[in-house]
This record gives sequence, structure tokens and C-alpha cells, in this order.
Amino acid sequence: MVAQREISAWRPRVPGVVEVFHAHYTEYAYPMHVHEAWTLLIVDDGAVRYDLDRHEHGTPDDTVSLLPPHVPHNGSPASEHGFRKRVLYLDLSRLDASLIGPAVDAPDVVDPVLRLRVGQLHTALAHAGDELEAESRLVFIGERLHGHLRPRAAQRQRPPDRGVAPRLRELLDARLVDGVSLDEAARLVHAHPAHLVRAFSGAFGIAPHQYLMSRRVERARRLLLEGMRPAEVASATGFYDQAHLNRHFKRLVGVAPGRYRNSSR
Repeated sequence: MVAQREISAWRPRVPGVVEVFHAHYTEYAYPMHVHEAWTLLIVDDGAVRYDLDRHEHGTPDDTVSLLPPHVPHNGSPASEHGFRKRVLYLDLSRLDASLIGPAVDAPDVVDPVLRLRVGQLHTALAHAGDELEAESRLVFIGERLHGHLRPRAAQRQRPPDRGVAPRLRELLDARLVDGVSLDEAARLVHAHPAHLVRAFSGAFGIAPHQYLMSRRVERARRLLLEGMRPAEVASATGFYDQAHLNRHFKRLVGVAPGRYRNSSR
């Protein structure tokens, strides 16, 4: 078998995410090393075996592996077919140092829901302009990881705040074009990010990032019918670029913006 070493890496505009790293390895084994950041790992094909704190671990199906910072680990394919993996490196603002000990003891979490959410986060991170969605997904991933590593602390939840959701909606409406990060929204509305997303979704039946994109598409429709070109509309409605507009517009309307514009009478 020909050795495969295919990688892609980038740093998204999402606070707390140091790096996104996707790789396909067949025969490559990396030696003992450490990271300053948390390593959040899922394997899409094959399996990885690794040593962490002198104990051997692996990545079976539906496993999410969380390797703590400053703790040496290695890695190699568990079979001759190698593996495909997707990795997020997260700084301590997302997962604090108190979780290092529990993560050393149990780095591999078998949780299909968590595995699905990590995959969805990678999809959001692959598209510039979807940072609010990525932040929202990351908040719930962090909360679920806390639930596995420190279950008693995770059970303590804040009481509901009925005023949070309307205040966030007002903020999203006011920042429709410029946008707002989840951390900034949490500061302005005075709520924890996870509570903010949960309260909004519970009150209105839609996640904050979905609400923002649907409002932007709604405005884009009006401008297209007025004769503006899709590239101009993308800029005027807060989308990252025309491709970003196209993707969300087709998802909500069913056709591309250009075709929608041309259908106008």
C-alpha cells in the first residue's frame, strides 16, 4: 500500500479554537509530543491507537477523544488501512485546567450525540461567515464534555431567565449586517453563552445563528427583487461573500440568488 499523508489545517475566526486539522494517514506514526491546547479528536475512518500518561488508548466507533494540554501522547494507525481524523485544538478559555486530571483518566468518550455535534462543528468551521453557528455548537460541546468529566458540576444549571431571549433577538436585529459573536452577545445580554443559546432556541424554536441567517436571506430577497446583483447583495446583507450568500439562500429558498433575481417581473 502506498503511504498516504494528506492534511489540511487552518485557524478559524472563532474564539478558543487554535487550529482545525484534518488528516489521512496510513503508515505514519507520530512520536511522543505535547500541545499547549486541548486536542479534541474524532476519527471518520479506521482507528488510532495512542499512549497517554503511559496508558494505551484507542478510538473505536462513536468515540470522541479529548487529550489534555501538556500531557505527552503519541499516535499511530491501528490497522494497515490507516485512519482519517478531524481535530480541533482548543485553548483553556473553552475547557479549563481543572478538567486535565479527569481527561487523563478517561480521554475517550463514547457518546454518539457528542460525536455528531463535533462533526457538525467541523462543518460550520469549514465555511467563513458561519462563526456564530460554530460558537454556538462549541458551547454545547464544551458543556457536554463537562458533563462526562465532571458530572456533578454539570448538573448545576442556572434558573430560566425569560428576558434573555427577547434581548438577544433585539441585538441580532440591530446587528443584522455587522453580526455579533456569541461571547459579545453574552456580555451585552448578561448571560452565559450556553444559557443564551438554549433560552433563545426554547423561546423561539430556532437557534440564534439560524435566526440571523434567515433574516439576512429575507433582506437579500428584497434587494434582489429591486435589481441588485448577488455580489452587491451579499455585502449589503452581512454575508461573508457571494458563495456564503448562495449556500444559505439556496438552503432557505430552494434556488440560487441569481435565478431568484432573474425570476422577478
